[in-house]
Amino acid sequence: MHTVTLTDPDDFDGWRDAARRLAAQGVPPDDVVWQVGTVPTDLFAGEGNADAPPPSTTIAFSVPRAFVDLARSVVLAADPERFALLYTLLVRLRRQPKLIEDRADPLVRRLDTIAKGVRRDIHKMRAFLRFRDMPDDHGSRYVAWFEPEHHILRANAAFFVNRFASMRWSILTPAASLHWDGTSLSEGPGATKAEAPDGDPVEEVWKTYYASIFNPARVKVGAMLKEMPRKYWKNMPETALVPQLIAGAQARETRMIDTARDAVGGNSMIAWDALREEAAGCTRCPLHKPATQTVFGEGPVDAPLMFVGEQPGDQEDIAGRPFVGPAGQVFDRALAAAGVDRSRVYVTNAVKHFKYEQRGKRRIHAKPGAGEIEACRWWIDQERMLVRPKMTVALGATAARSLFGRVVTIGRERGRELRLPDGGAAWITVHPSYLLRLPDQAMADEEFGRFVEDLRQAHALLA
Repeated sequence: MHTVTLTDPDDFDGWRDAARRLAAQGVPPDDVVWQVGTVPTDLFAGEGNADAPPPSTTIAFSVPRAFVDLARSVVLAADPERFALLYTLLVRLRRQPKLIEDRADPLVRRLDTIAKGVRRDIHKMRAFLRFRDMPDDHGSRYVAWFEPEHHILRANAAFFVNRFASMRWSILTPAASLHWDGTSLSEGPGATKAEAPDGDPVEEVWKTYYASIFNPARVKVGAMLKEMPRKYWKNMPETALVPQLIAGAQARETRMIDTARDAVGGNSMIAWDALREEAAGCTRCPLHKPATQTVFGEGPVDAPLMFVGEQPGDQEDIAGRPFVGPAGQVFDRALAAAGVDRSRVYVTNAVKHFKYEQRGKRRIHAKPGAGEIEACRWWIDQERMLVRPKMTVALGATAARSLFGRVVTIGRERGRELRLPDGGAAWITVHPSYLLRLPDQAMADEEFGRFVEDLRQAHALLA
């Protein structure tokens, strides 16, 4: 049995050096005990002989860059098994170099989940930490209190030094503290909440500003709690206002909507017809030149469920309607199997003109580019503003990129409720044309079942 003693809970360099030596010597994961100081992090530490040091001989070998990036995050986690789990994966990677790409592997999946938790904690600290002024003999010193879930304090140090380089500040946490004097950074022991200030005069100004910009029409309590859990509220001055602002949000939103409807005559259909007519003459990108016509969305303007596809195909370009070709037929079958009435949903595309390559008499689908997707985002935004769906479903990567404004990996985000940049609920699945390209019937049937389940879950969330 080999014991590896690391200096700190976030000692990545120490773990990496020891893991490299152990793996090079072929030491099995079960024969290694990892501990920080005198506290073992291996659940089975203490069994057997734990006095043998790691082998000193090192044999050079390489690992995928993705593993190194994963390890840097996982080492920061509070999970007591993190070092052992990473070493286990390292040993397996020497035999299976592409294992890191297998997201279905239980170990890879578990480490990915741990890393996501760490990254989320890092983001929360950057977003929800609040400094308060505590003057000392040298002038203003700004002090903040934060309770991280993981060992992220040092990992976040550079961010705060760069962001607040001209301030003298301290960040206090239960486990450790950081102090910046304007030129150098130092570490200190953990602190208590009592050592941090409760407030300062600047907070009253901030509260007044926050209340004045609060927009009741954009309040989504569930999304807010997901992104800013209540545990952070006690350390943030503006959150003292949240309950009373939320309490009056619904009434204020109703008044705003009624006023807006009265101003335009209360008929959303008129606005949609005008938008469709405007889109018919769209020249925002070069795709309008070879296409037969603009293919706009269709469906009830009060539909609770909106589906966004990639672009019209050959048959849609001729008919002027979305999802009427082969992919549309698959889509209709899936909707029926999922118990979704197509006449009650709004269907549109991220790109409104058919992009294709001419091969003889055939027009072959060509994937829209980033510029074309961006040019058409204006139409999608207008459609969503009019329809105001409770749930927007992105069918494929192009639709997801249009809605989120960034590249989205379908496999990673599929099967769970997401939030769009404007706070709206979203769901991501494959485009039905994907099912038509599968090589054999068994695989097609299996993927069709997954597609149907995606639609069923998205529809169920409307409740």
